[in-house]
Amino acid sequence: MNNFLGIILMTFYIVIVLALSKFVSKYGEEASRKFVHIMLCNVWFFIIYFFDSVIWASILPALFVIINSLSYKFKIIKSIEREQSDGFGTVYYAISLLIMCIFTFLVQKPILGLTGALVMGYGDGFAAIIGKRVKSPKYKVGNTTKTIAGSATMLLISFVVCVVILKILGVNYFIFKAIMISIIATVLEAISIKGLDNITVPVIVTLLTYLAL
Repeated sequence: MNNFLGIILMTFYIVIVLALSKFVSKYGEEASRKFVHIMLCNVWFFIIYFFDSVIWASILPALFVIINSLSYKFKIIKSIEREQSDGFGTVYYAISLLIMCIFTFLVQKPILGLTGALVMGYGDGFAAIIGKRVKSPKYKVGNTTKTIAGSATMLLISFVVCVVILKILGVNYFIFKAIMISIIATVLEAISIKGLDNITVPVIVTLLTYLAL
Protein backbone atom coordinates (compact mmCIF):
# COMPACT_ATOMS: atom_id res chain seq x y z
CA MET A 1 0.00 0.00 0.00
CA ASN A 2 2.83 2.41 0.89
CA ASN A 3 4.46 1.82 -2.49
CA PHE A 4 1.29 2.69 -4.40
CA LEU A 5 0.68 5.71 -2.16
CA GLY A 6 4.24 6.80 -2.81
CA ILE A 7 3.67 6.72 -6.57
CA ILE A 8 0.51 8.83 -6.20
CA LEU A 9 2.10 11.41 -3.87
CA MET A 10 5.29 11.67 -5.92
CA THR A 11 3.27 12.21 -9.08
CA PHE A 12 1.14 14.82 -7.35
CA TYR A 13 4.25 16.62 -6.06
CA ILE A 14 5.87 16.64 -9.52
CA VAL A 15 2.68 17.98 -11.12
CA ILE A 16 2.48 20.75 -8.48
CA VAL A 17 6.13 21.73 -9.09
CA LEU A 18 5.61 21.87 -12.87
CA ALA A 19 2.41 23.88 -12.42
CA LEU A 20 4.12 26.38 -10.10
CA SER A 21 7.00 26.70 -12.56
CA LYS A 22 4.59 28.43 -14.96
CA PHE A 23 4.17 31.23 -12.42
CA VAL A 24 7.92 31.39 -11.83
CA SER A 25 8.49 31.66 -15.59
CA LYS A 26 7.36 35.30 -15.47
CA TYR A 27 10.80 35.97 -13.96
CA GLY A 28 12.42 34.34 -16.98
CA GLU A 29 12.97 30.98 -18.63
CA GLU A 30 16.07 30.22 -16.57
CA ALA A 31 14.29 31.01 -13.28
CA SER A 32 11.61 28.47 -14.17
CA ARG A 33 14.17 25.83 -15.06
CA LYS A 34 16.13 26.31 -11.85
CA PHE A 35 12.94 26.23 -9.76
CA VAL A 36 12.07 22.82 -11.23
CA HIS A 37 15.67 21.63 -10.94
CA ILE A 38 15.83 22.49 -7.24
CA MET A 39 12.36 21.39 -6.19
CA LEU A 40 12.36 18.02 -7.95
CA CYS A 41 15.36 16.74 -6.01
CA ASN A 42 13.01 16.55 -3.01
CA VAL A 43 11.32 13.51 -4.55
CA TRP A 44 14.05 11.50 -2.86
CA PHE A 45 12.31 12.03 0.48
CA PHE A 46 9.28 10.21 -0.98
CA ILE A 47 11.57 7.45 -2.25
CA ILE A 48 13.09 6.94 1.20
CA TYR A 49 9.82 6.99 3.09
CA PHE A 50 7.40 5.09 0.87
CA PHE A 51 9.23 2.51 -1.22
CA ASP A 52 10.53 -0.85 -0.10
CA SER A 53 11.78 -2.30 -3.39
CA VAL A 54 13.95 -1.20 -6.29
CA ILE A 55 11.12 -1.88 -8.77
CA TRP A 56 8.63 0.45 -7.11
CA ALA A 57 11.26 3.12 -6.51
CA SER A 58 12.38 3.02 -10.15
CA ILE A 59 8.97 3.35 -11.81
CA LEU A 60 8.67 7.14 -11.92
CA PRO A 61 12.36 7.88 -12.64
CA ALA A 62 12.25 5.39 -15.54
CA LEU A 63 9.03 6.95 -16.79
CA PHE A 64 10.56 10.41 -16.67
CA VAL A 65 13.58 9.29 -18.66
CA ILE A 66 11.08 8.70 -21.48
CA ILE A 67 9.00 11.82 -20.79
CA ASN A 68 12.05 14.10 -20.55
CA SER A 69 13.51 12.61 -23.72
CA LEU A 70 10.30 13.39 -25.59
CA SER A 71 10.13 16.84 -24.01
CA TYR A 72 13.72 17.54 -25.07
CA LYS A 73 12.91 16.61 -28.66
CA PHE A 74 9.46 18.15 -28.97
CA LYS A 75 9.55 20.86 -26.20
CA ILE A 76 6.51 19.33 -24.48
CA ILE A 77 7.30 20.67 -20.99
CA LYS A 78 8.57 24.13 -21.86
CA SER A 79 9.33 25.13 -18.28
CA ILE A 80 12.21 22.64 -18.09
CA GLU A 81 13.74 23.21 -21.53
CA ARG A 82 15.93 26.01 -22.81
CA GLU A 83 15.04 27.59 -26.14
CA GLN A 84 18.67 27.15 -27.14
CA SER A 85 19.39 23.59 -26.09
CA ASP A 86 22.82 23.01 -24.55
CA GLY A 87 22.58 19.31 -23.88
CA PHE A 88 20.44 16.53 -22.47
CA GLY A 89 20.44 17.97 -18.94
CA THR A 90 16.80 17.19 -18.17
CA VAL A 91 17.18 13.65 -19.49
CA TYR A 92 20.37 13.15 -17.47
CA TYR A 93 18.50 14.34 -14.37
CA ALA A 94 15.96 11.52 -14.69
CA ILE A 95 18.64 8.97 -15.60
CA SER A 96 20.64 9.90 -12.51
CA LEU A 97 17.59 9.36 -10.27
CA LEU A 98 17.03 5.96 -11.89
CA ILE A 99 20.66 4.92 -11.42
CA MET A 100 20.61 6.04 -7.79
CA CYS A 101 17.36 4.17 -7.14
CA ILE A 102 18.80 0.95 -8.51
CA PHE A 103 22.10 1.29 -6.67
CA THR A 104 20.85 2.45 -3.26
CA PHE A 105 18.06 -0.11 -3.04
CA LEU A 106 20.40 -2.91 -4.09
CA VAL A 107 22.75 -1.98 -1.22
CA GLN A 108 19.64 -1.51 0.97
CA LYS A 109 20.47 2.09 1.93
CA PRO A 110 18.20 4.45 -0.04
CA ILE A 111 19.20 7.36 2.22
CA LEU A 112 22.54 7.36 0.39
CA GLY A 113 20.78 8.76 -2.66
CA LEU A 114 19.55 11.73 -0.66
CA THR A 115 23.10 13.09 -0.62
CA GLY A 116 23.44 12.92 -4.38
CA ALA A 117 19.92 14.24 -5.01
CA LEU A 118 20.22 17.27 -2.71
CA VAL A 119 23.72 18.15 -3.87
CA MET A 120 22.49 18.02 -7.46
CA GLY A 121 19.27 19.93 -6.77
CA TYR A 122 20.21 22.56 -4.21
CA GLY A 123 23.96 22.73 -4.79
CA ASP A 124 23.98 22.90 -8.58
CA GLY A 125 20.71 24.84 -8.71
CA PHE A 126 21.72 27.65 -6.35
CA ALA A 127 25.25 27.71 -7.77
CA ALA A 128 23.79 28.81 -11.09
CA ILE A 129 21.52 31.40 -9.45
CA ILE A 130 24.17 32.92 -7.17
CA GLY A 131 26.76 32.76 -9.94
CA LYS A 132 24.62 35.04 -12.08
CA ARG A 133 23.50 37.42 -9.35
CA VAL A 134 26.81 37.94 -7.51
CA LYS A 135 29.69 39.59 -9.32
CA SER A 136 32.83 37.49 -9.10
CA PRO A 137 35.73 36.37 -11.31
CA LYS A 138 34.82 34.02 -14.14
CA TYR A 139 36.61 31.02 -15.59
CA LYS A 140 35.94 28.81 -18.57
CA VAL A 141 35.71 25.05 -18.91
CA GLY A 142 35.47 24.29 -22.61
CA ASN A 143 32.72 26.52 -23.94
CA THR A 144 31.06 26.85 -20.52
CA THR A 145 31.64 29.91 -18.33
CA LYS A 146 31.70 29.39 -14.57
CA THR A 147 32.01 31.87 -11.71
CA ILE A 148 33.89 31.76 -8.43
CA ALA A 149 30.69 32.74 -6.60
CA GLY A 150 28.78 29.88 -8.23
CA SER A 151 31.46 27.31 -7.45
CA ALA A 152 31.75 28.58 -3.87
CA THR A 153 27.99 28.18 -3.47
CA MET A 154 28.17 24.65 -4.84
CA LEU A 155 30.98 23.82 -2.40
CA LEU A 156 29.18 25.26 0.63
CA ILE A 157 25.80 23.62 -0.03
CA SER A 158 27.43 20.30 -0.89
CA PHE A 159 29.40 20.42 2.36
CA VAL A 160 26.32 21.17 4.48
CA VAL A 161 24.33 18.36 2.82
CA CYS A 162 27.16 15.87 3.22
CA VAL A 163 27.86 16.79 6.85
CA VAL A 164 24.21 16.37 7.85
CA ILE A 165 23.67 13.05 6.08
CA LEU A 166 27.03 11.52 7.02
CA LYS A 167 26.36 12.51 10.64
CA ILE A 168 22.91 10.87 10.49
CA LEU A 169 24.54 7.74 9.09
CA GLY A 170 27.04 7.70 11.95
CA VAL A 171 30.09 7.89 9.69
CA ASN A 172 33.49 8.27 11.37
CA TYR A 173 35.46 11.42 10.49
CA PHE A 174 32.32 12.69 8.80
CA ILE A 175 33.51 16.31 8.57
CA PHE A 176 36.70 15.37 6.75
CA LYS A 177 34.81 13.04 4.42
CA ALA A 178 32.17 15.71 3.80
CA ILE A 179 34.91 18.15 2.79
CA MET A 180 36.37 15.63 0.34
CA ILE A 181 33.01 14.74 -1.21
CA SER A 182 31.96 18.39 -1.53
CA ILE A 183 35.23 19.31 -3.24
CA ILE A 184 34.82 16.47 -5.72
CA ALA A 185 31.19 17.47 -6.34
CA THR A 186 32.23 21.07 -7.02
CA VAL A 187 34.94 19.99 -9.45
CA LEU A 188 32.50 17.69 -11.24
CA GLU A 189 29.96 20.51 -11.53
CA ALA A 190 32.62 22.77 -13.01
CA ILE A 191 34.06 20.36 -15.58
CA SER A 192 30.88 18.58 -16.70
CA ILE A 193 29.61 20.24 -19.86
CA LYS A 194 26.28 20.20 -21.70
CA GLY A 195 24.19 19.17 -18.71
CA LEU A 196 26.38 16.19 -17.81
CA ASP A 197 26.66 17.48 -14.24
CA ASN A 198 23.06 16.31 -13.76
CA ILE A 199 24.35 12.76 -13.91
CA THR A 200 28.02 12.94 -12.86
CA VAL A 201 27.41 14.93 -9.66
CA PRO A 202 24.53 12.96 -8.08
CA VAL A 203 25.72 9.50 -9.10
CA ILE A 204 29.33 9.98 -8.01
CA VAL A 205 28.35 11.80 -4.80
CA THR A 206 26.02 8.90 -3.96
CA LEU A 207 28.80 6.39 -4.64
CA LEU A 208 31.29 8.40 -2.52
CA THR A 209 28.76 8.53 0.32
CA TYR A 210 28.51 4.74 0.17
CA LEU A 211 32.30 4.40 0.21
CA ALA A 212 32.49 6.76 3.17
CA LEU A 213 30.44 4.40 5.38
